Formats: sequence, structure tokens, C-alpha cells
Amino acid sequence: MNVRSVMTPDPATCQASTPVREIARLMLENDCGLVPVIDATGRPLGTVTDRDIALRVVAEGRDVHSCTAQDCMTSPVTTVSLDSSLSETTDLMEREQVRRMLVVDRDGRLCGIVAQADIALSGRDRRTADLVEKVSQPQQH
Repeated sequence: MNVRSVMTPDPATCQASTPVREIARLMLENDCGLVPVIDATGRPLGTVTDRDIALRVVAEGRDVHSCTAQDCMTSPVTTVSLDSSLSETTDLMEREQVRRMLVVDRDGRLCGIVAQADIALSGRDRRTADLVEKVSQPQQH
């Protein structure tokens, strides 16, 4: 089984110049905690997570109205290809200490995101998959 079969395709993205407030709005609207930062050709430059915003903007007392993705993104970013195996991807996630990875096509353009939960849900262990699914459910506010 490969990444293509379990990834979330066409995620919400932003540019390096996108204001942090707009990125937070994208996260809210798309129920996600990570937004890839891409260049004009669709190639990943980095990522902005809800944690990046909390620690690199809010906790540092920076002005949320003037900060952009460039100011708080994690870069460079490690990617996997559409045809990467799930075991290779899991090993890479473990090595990089990340829960989500950007998926790129042959030209290096972003085409999806794969999360540990996606991989776990594809496994044969139904109890683990059920637990991951429960933990991954969005909270009702």
C-alpha cells in the first residue's frame, strides 16, 4: 500500500506572504492543524501549524496582524512521494519526529498530506484504527 491510497488530497495552502490570521482562519474552516506554505509553482516551502502560531507568534508577543507565514513557518520540510510505501513513510515520520508529512508529485508539487492517523486507519489492527479514529475526531465547540 502506498501514500497515495491514504493521503488527504489537495489540502488548504498558503503563500509565504499570507498573514497569520488568514492561516488561522484556513485551519478553522478546514478543521486542520497544519497548512503547507507553497511557492508560485506549488512546491512546498514549509508548513505552519497551530503550534507554530501559538509558540512563535502569540507566546513571543508578536503582532498577529503583521506576522506572515514566512515569520513562523517550519522550514525546510521533508516530503514523501505519491508512491512512497506506508512503511517508508512511517519510518521517516519517526526519524523526523513528525505526525504529518507533505506528499509531492514527480515535479515536487504539493498534492496531499499524509498523517500518522491515516496510516493507522489503513492497518489491519481494527482496535488501533478505532482508537486513532476516536482521538482524531474534531471537538465540538
